[in-house]
Amino acid sequence: MASKMLVFCGSDDPHKAFPPFMLGSGALATDMELTMFFTMTGLNIVRRGGAEKIVLPGAPKTLPEFLQIARDGEATLIACSAAFPIVGIGEEDLIEGVECGGVATFVTLAEEADVVLTFC
Repeated sequence: MASKMLVFCGSDDPHKAFPPFMLGSGALATDMELTMFFTMTGLNIVRRGGAEKIVLPGAPKTLPEFLQIARDGEATLIACSAAFPIVGIGEEDLIEGVECGGVATFVTLAEEADVVLTFC
């Protein structure tokens, strides 16, 4: 059974938005199962058109490129529905392929994960 990595993505600040994808790409490259959980302003990463607006000069890839790597690696992307009203988005605003879940979803995934990383 493959190891599981869960990454909590809680910010759209470029210095906090890029590391989850850099480490997540590494996890996928070593055949780990990757789940990324987006909440608070981190939801802007999976909002349609949002990743394109988040730029980190010198990063090895753009955020949309990292998102594609995650998709190609069959990572699970989950948007925290509990934070939707705080950020002002709905399920219809999310990019294709993003699932929705709440606090209980994250807690359950954290219990099952071998590695949990938090970026807020």
